[in-house]
Amino acid sequence: MLNDLAVPVIVAPMAGGPSTPALVAGAVEAGAFGFLAAGSLTADALRLQIEQTREITRKPFGVNIFAPSSQSTEDLSGYREQVRADALRYGVEPGAAAWDDDHFAAKVDVVVAAGVPVVSFAFGLPRPEDVRKLKDGGALVVITVTTPDEGRAAADLGADVLCVQGGAAGGHRSVFRDDPAHPGGAPLYDLLPALRLVGAATGLPLIAAGGLTHGADVAAVLAAGAVAAQLGTAFLRCPEAGTPAAHRAALAAGGRETALTRAFTGRPARGLVNRFMGDHPAAPSAYPNLHNLTRPIRAAAGQAGDPEAMSLWAGQAYSLAGEEPVADVLARLDAQAREAATALAARFGK
Repeated sequence: MLNDLAVPVIVAPMAGGPSTPALVAGAVEAGAFGFLAAGSLTADALRLQIEQTREITRKPFGVNIFAPSSQSTEDLSGYREQVRADALRYGVEPGAAAWDDDHFAAKVDVVVAAGVPVVSFAFGLPRPEDVRKLKDGGALVVITVTTPDEGRAAADLGADVLCVQGGAAGGHRSVFRDDPAHPGGAPLYDLLPALRLVGAATGLPLIAAGGLTHGADVAAVLAAGAVAAQLGTAFLRCPEAGTPAAHRAALAAGGRETALTRAFTGRPARGLVNRFMGDHPAAPSAYPNLHNLTRPIRAAAGQAGDPEAMSLWAGQAYSLAGEEPVADVLARLDAQAREAATALAARFGK
């Protein structure tokens, strides 16, 4: 299904609002593929989004689910005091630094019952019984990996396809275990070396993700052996996306660097540098505890239209993304990829 797309592009799952039924349906109607983002939704909310997407399109689409993270033993009382001033700026209190599994089992049951044909996982491995349940229901299982070792573990579990995430990706790093010794939670691979190494380690079909915004990028990863390119940042400014207004404005303005941070969620993620990131450069590794702790601050900042305390997730090449409908973005990517492929064939035809 993923290796014969008319447009070999996948609209990445972007949790927290940007992924919507309209964005996913627009992608699949245009000949590409798209994932709904189940992260941070309840099972009922996910079920509703699946139903809403199917009201717009009859074409297949996927769902991405966050695998549960290990429970942290980190003492977060000090970090809570650090962010209290940020909370008071918006008239709220920090949230409870609680661990949860993001309704994981219930969401697996939802996608099985709904017959979702492609289910992807981020942040780690699902349980073996979940993989069996999905495959018995006819679903293709995709697992996101960042290193060759993670690729081997996913292959051993029975993944059908691996999504290889390079270091330039916007949003959360999909590391299985967040090692505080690494800014990115694990060794940080550029996308092309990661594709080559994971492919050699597993032999599985690969989706390439991380910092791709131009059709020539799509052509490059296809030439490197990927079956499709997964892009997220390129679609954040689409009218169909649920990206908050302040986030859209920051993307459009450009000028900000991107950096990896644990400040918002306790898991490394790449976003536009803002005040909150600068004020909390050494946040502990404790997801989703920190995510729940800072949630009221981020929500209040968004309601105030203040980008300085929002998680402005974006890949390194975000300034190349424009504001246009998803079908237009895909048409442009397809044309650019074909042009790049033609130029490459001509170059080697000399």
